[in-house]
Amino acid sequence: MVTSEQINGRWTELKGSLQERWGELTDDDLSQFQGRMNQLVGFIAQKTGTAKQEVEAYIDEFVDHGVSSMYSASEAVQDYAGRAQEQIQQYAEATEQAFRQGYDEASRRLQQNYQQASECVRRNPLESLAISFGAGIVTGVVVTLLSRRN
Repeated sequence: MVTSEQINGRWTELKGSLQERWGELTDDDLSQFQGRMNQLVGFIAQKTGTAKQEVEAYIDEFVDHGVSSMYSASEAVQDYAGRAQEQIQQYAEATEQAFRQGYDEASRRLQQNYQQASECVRRNPLESLAISFGAGIVTGVVVTLLSRRN
């Protein structure tokens, strides 16, 4: 026969199962025996006319079934964790691929713009020099004005 400790955490489930099996049992009937298995078995046998051995066997089977359910729940959790890990791995790979594509595209455009700028400077060296000089002067004025405010 199972011990009180074995079903202590599953009392609500056991109570419902006993009521389902023996409909004449009430919550009040069962609640008075929580944690006292020998008395519970005797009460059920007396109230329902069922042999004590049959009541004990029913409770034993309930506890055994619950243990196997816990193992299958554990396996289900492991299964879920495995699938989640696979999805995370796929997401990471997709993210890496998207990052590489973005990097390659940015690198390609930067090279194109550099080549265009180099070609423009080669074709118009004086204009490029004047633009650079003007941009330097504007930058110097802006930096000077900002530094005076502080």
